Amino acid sequence: MPLLSTLLVGASILIVGDSHLSKPDYLIKSLHEELTRQGALVHSFSACGASAGDWLISAKMVCGAERVGKGPVTLFVQAASTQPIKTLIAADKAKFVIVVAGDTMANYKKEFARAWAWQQTTSLSKEIASTGATCIWVGPPWGEGGQYGKTQARVQQISNFLATNVAPCIYIDSLKFSQPGTWPTVDGQHLYPAGYQAWGMAIAKAINESPLPGKP
Repeated sequence: MPLLSTLLVGASILIVGDSHLSKPDYLIKSLHEELTRQGALVHSFSACGASAGDWLISAKMVCGAERVGKGPVTLFVQAASTQPIKTLIAADKAKFVIVVAGDTMANYKKEFARAWAWQQTTSLSKEIASTGATCIWVGPPWGEGGQYGKTQARVQQISNFLATNVAPCIYIDSLKFSQPGTWPTVDGQHLYPAGYQAWGMAIAKAINESPLPGKP
């Protein structure tokens, strides 16, 4: 099986997601730079608090970030918004789309809204599939407590839900990369830079090992 770098040299990758990509030392650094190192043309675009369905429209968010290729990270404060995924894919001519979403749909402080989450995930996955791009969906990592009320039980629940509801996207279960507490959090949800570095590298490795189109 060829290395991912061989498969993706020159290929355009679009990464969209929530606040896990919103700061310079988050996944917009580790994952973005690792895929770039492997030869891909990477465009990362994030909006804090965005659920999957927000990427079907233009929705205003409190913060976000964008990075193109080897360029710097551009931060958006109080003027961030999502963009329709089809628009982003068309602009980049993206062959692969990586969605980092899960925490924002878990409703950690409330009852899990399964029907709403199903509508969110299936709508976005189908929209991406309709463009012909290959979709890879990254679930959330472990976390506990803090201002978001994240719990290990609920993050396991949302991860299990995503695993069975994001098809035809390939699902990457981030909970398999570590044990609870291995990557400490700042606020129960967001990791410290070392955690984001480890998570980003683990995601890239998992993508490398995934059954992507074009692999023999």
